[in-house]
Amino acid sequence: MVNDDRFLSRRAALRGAAGAAAVLGATAALSGTAAAAPAAESATQKSFWPGLRVPKDSISVQLYTLRSLLENDVDGTLSALADIGYRKVEMAGTYGRSAKEFRGLLRKHRLTATSSHIGIDGDVDAAIADAKTLGHTYAAVPYAAYETIAEWEDFADRLDTAARAFAKAGIKFGYHNHDHEFAAIDGVRPYDIITRRTSRRHVHLELDLFWVVDAGIDPVELYWRNFPRALQYHVKDRSTSGEWADPGTGTIDFKRIFRSTWFGIKEFVVEHDDPSDPLNTAVVGYNYLRDLRF
Repeated sequence: MVNDDRFLSRRAALRGAAGAAAVLGATAALSGTAAAAPAAESATQKSFWPGLRVPKDSISVQLYTLRSLLENDVDGTLSALADIGYRKVEMAGTYGRSAKEFRGLLRKHRLTATSSHIGIDGDVDAAIADAKTLGHTYAAVPYAAYETIAEWEDFADRLDTAARAFAKAGIKFGYHNHDHEFAAIDGVRPYDIITRRTSRRHVHLELDLFWVVDAGIDPVELYWRNFPRALQYHVKDRSTSGEWADPGTGTIDFKRIFRSTWFGIKEFVVEHDDPSDPLNTAVVGYNYLRDLRF
């Protein structure tokens, strides 16, 4: 268990760590193709706009980042996130609590779980019921890996079916990528199977920017190629050696990405897969997104 005095002192320190993006009228005229990306970036750069920013109410954090703390102290960890300034979180499990119990803890600390990572191999109806109880707006499959095209096609079909069921409950359901989906199997990329075989209306994309870059893909091109399906970003940086890094401390050009794609992104989710200090990562990520101008 986490030592209460040490954890509370850390929370106290975090209290010392401490608007909305405007919509340009020209945005609506942009084409939803990959070719629109350079035009969008150029138009924004050439304008006299002083700089866009990520709205505070669009900043979230993936609780998987803080799993080592949540396993020992859910209440204290959620309290610390609220002290940092977060009002939204993305879930990855309930740490032994029921959906109702976990939502009660979130409310206690003025937090809302707007999103979650949910698999589709189990009882989808039960997952939808829990998602409704937790108040999710979004949910996404966090990971899938198959060796054959046929298996990926079957997964895409199941993803589409699940997304239609979630949609009936008022929840947008999608897919969160890693890098392997961009490696071709028999000349076909699994990611293309997912995007082509699922409904653009029902299946949205949660783009993990670290993994997109790690796969050698331009996030801006990917965003526009699938416009307007990308609704969420995982904001996870990449070090010079290719390792995970806290947002704003690595090599990914988030300013360029956000400047060219901000129109459709609803949530910017801070994440680090294996942080040495999870709360510090949460602080660094929140402050970076709050203060960034692009």
